[in-house]
Amino acid sequence: MITPPLPDNEHARLALLRALLLLDTPPEERMDKIVEFASAEFDVPICLISLVDSDRQWFKARIGIAACETPRDISFCAHAILGSGLLLVPDALLDRRFCDNPLVTGTPRIRFYAGAPLVCENGLALGTLCLIDTRPRTLDQVEQAILESLRDLALLELTAAQGKQDV
Repeated sequence: MITPPLPDNEHARLALLRALLLLDTPPEERMDKIVEFASAEFDVPICLISLVDSDRQWFKARIGIAACETPRDISFCAHAILGSGLLLVPDALLDRRFCDNPLVTGTPRIRFYAGAPLVCENGLALGTLCLIDTRPRTLDQVEQAILESLRDLALLELTAAQGKQDV
């Protein structure tokens, strides 16, 4: 397993995440609807809106997993926020970053991961909208575009809900 490095803008990224006052807030129906739709649309058992904090990833919305957070050092999403494009992992068992990750070798037995970073206009990534499956797979170009559109919707909801449209 390869622990994800910190982004170059980590200090500013965490400051924004905390300023938005999203962490540890109650579930919100509009966020839950996004993950419910994505789970059904992509036929995946797990879908998350994940916010990457300093030492954990916390799930603002989730379907298919009971945990509300996991450690950042084993987080797929912490790898995804290092870039602005989709992070696609067709088979985590074949990817040296994740093959011995406890989320792969144990519950929930991740095989497929697609993470769309929630990148604000200022270039800071709050977290991801991600799809997780227990079987290897991939996304075609149309599916990738749909995931990116849902990611954009999630980002609008996260920032607009907090009155922070200029982030």
